[in-house]
Amino acid sequence: MGHPVFFDAVPKISLYDPLAEFLGAAEDGILQYGYFDAVRLAGHSCPTVASAYWLTYKALASLYPDAMPERGDILVEFGQDSTSGVTGVIANVVSMLTGATADTGFKGLAGRFNRCDRLFFSVEMPGEMRFTRLDTNQAVTTAANLQRVPASPRMSPLIASCLANRATPEETAEFRRLWQERVRSILLDHGDDPEVFVVTPA
Repeated sequence: MGHPVFFDAVPKISLYDPLAEFLGAAEDGILQYGYFDAVRLAGHSCPTVASAYWLTYKALASLYPDAMPERGDILVEFGQDSTSGVTGVIANVVSMLTGATADTGFKGLAGRFNRCDRLFFSVEMPGEMRFTRLDTNQAVTTAANLQRVPASPRMSPLIASCLANRATPEETAEFRRLWQERVRSILLDHGDDPEVFVVTPA
């Protein structure tokens, strides 16, 4: 399955999932997700999907500096409702990575491994998202300032031509290259830029 080479250069997220271990789905319960997993879930690679993946990466690194994150034991809250803007897209990616779900997830076995009531929307708080470790109640708020990584000035006319089915094959190829170049820059050039990705102890 072909995909842009930079997908594989984005650091992966490793988590311990006790349910995966209990049911024998993964050796020692260790699951690893990469950016391409988020792309496959969303069906596309864009700044929104990239920021959802990377904010989760940064939040988990902050909450678990000396331990592997435990999937299913993380609470995630959003400041906006689930249908506002791209909140739902971000939530889908974050849910996959953390195991947190609203009321549609796995309800557990004999009181263990519950994944429900771990994802909430329209919560009054600073930032865009808040991640909380349920074992320690440590939390961080996160936000992405993607406007600090502007698109090429060529993008606007190119996307208009592509959407109107007027673009030549060369223009279509250029649009796709420029689109993914911005995603690459967000993740690899600005992944540690505190003005682009903001993670703050809550």
